[in-house]
Amino acid sequence: QVQLVESGGGLVQAGDSLRLSCATSGRTFNTIGWFRQAPGKEREFVAAIRGSGGNTAYADSVKGRFTISRDNAKNTVYLQMNSLKPEDTAVYFCAARLSVGSGWSAKYLYDYWGQGTQVTVSS
Repeated sequence: QVQLVESGGGLVQAGDSLRLSCATSGRTFNTIGWFRQAPGKEREFVAAIRGSGGNTAYADSVKGRFTISRDNAKNTVYLQMNSLKPEDTAVYFCAARLSVGSGWSAKYLYDYWGQGTQVTVSS
């Protein structure tokens, strides 16, 4: 059974850092992505990592502040979030893609989703 379990969310102040984890089980995935959804907004792409970790992609809004990485031995993908802003407040979801191909940010590319972890950044 495939499972994606996010952890590491919480309440922090603007400028602080958090590290989210996404632990996967059940099979190996080529691409893991992070998405977020703020209240009343569409779920949006944040970052993704492909293969052994050499290929990554980021939304413009998080470039230079967030870093995605993976530990294949632990079947875990991390999202290091630095210099957090109130607008980063959202539920963060990890998603797993089975197929190999181009594209990073479209939700339909991903086959499995976690339940999400809340990140709240106060000003």
